[in-house]
Parts: sequence; C-alpha cells; structure tokens
Amino acid sequence: MRFIAQVFFAAIATASFALTGCQQYAKAPQPTTSQVQDAQNFSLEGKIGIKTPKQSGSAFYTWQQNNENFDIQLTGILGIGKTVIEGKSGQVTLNSAKTGEITAETPEELLERATGWVAPITHIVDWVQAKPATTTAKVDKDEQQRPTHIAEDGWTVDLSYNDAAALPNKLILKQALEAGQENRITMIIQNR
Repeated sequence: MRFIAQVFFAAIATASFALTGCQQYAKAPQPTTSQVQDAQNFSLEGKIGIKTPKQSGSAFYTWQQNNENFDIQLTGILGIGKTVIEGKSGQVTLNSAKTGEITAETPEELLERATGWVAPITHIVDWVQAKPATTTAKVDKDEQQRPTHIAEDGWTVDLSYNDAAALPNKLILKQALEAGQENRITMIIQNR
C-alpha cells in the first residue's frame, strides 16, 4: 500500500507543478469506522496544492485503491491538464499531455524523473490516516488523542479535522529550506 501512496503523491506533485489556479472545495464528510479500518481498499477525492521557492500549482484528484493496484486521476483548473496514474507493485505509469508517459519502478523515482524533486512520499498513506510513518516521529495530539502535528524525516505535518472525525480532512506538509524558504504541500480531502 505504501507503493500506491507514493505514486499518488508523485503524480499529484508532477501535475501540480504543471497546473496553477485557485478553486473552492466543499466540506469533507466524516469517515466511517469501516473506512478507517479498510486501509487496503479505499477511495479519496479532494484537492492538492504545492508551493516551492520556484513554482506552485494545484489540482483536483480522485484516488481509487484496490489492494496493491490503484488508479489516480488529476485535473487542473477548468478540467485542463488531465493526468492519469496507474500502478501495480513494481511499476508506476504517469501519462499526461504535459509530460507524456513516464514509467518507473517506484513513486520516488517517478517524482524525481518528472520534477527533479525529492520528497518522503512513502509516508503519505500513514499521514493521511493520522499516523506517524516511523517510530522516531515526534507527535502532538489533541484532547481526543488525534495527531495534530507530526515531525519526521525533515518534514512537519499539520493535521486538521472536521468536528469529531477520526481522520483528517486537511494536511499541510512543510520542509524547511535554506534562507528561510520552504516546500509546502496542502492536501484537502473532500470525500473518503
């Protein structure tokens, strides 16, 4: 499952670098207990934005997960710039009009080929599920014992929740860079 999350993140990062624009999003519904427990099969919809010192962009996404197989579709402002990412264990393919087809064995390799950017995309599945990815992470929790801040592998993640929801509806990932700059990823989860 980490493999799929990695590809998802790589694809969104790639598409976001190619697309720009601001769009509104709807309030996310609360996940059910079965959605929290069934991490191998799920569906996510939302918006992601990426900002680096050199570029920024955003895209809407849908992510269908079925064990190790997945399908991710990204669309930019007014539906321009559709990107499709498909994956199976050991192979990830990204296809868009902007980049053409890019194939790699891992999501990290795909992200680096497409953008030249390196990020801890192996952690995204854990962070989306309000969990740290490693045992060395530093975690702050709210009164309901939900993680609100995770610091690990050079990144900090701020998690926001709708009311008493078990899973976050918004994540802000930040990586501090030299000269006070940062890489920032904002992930909005509208539907689970």
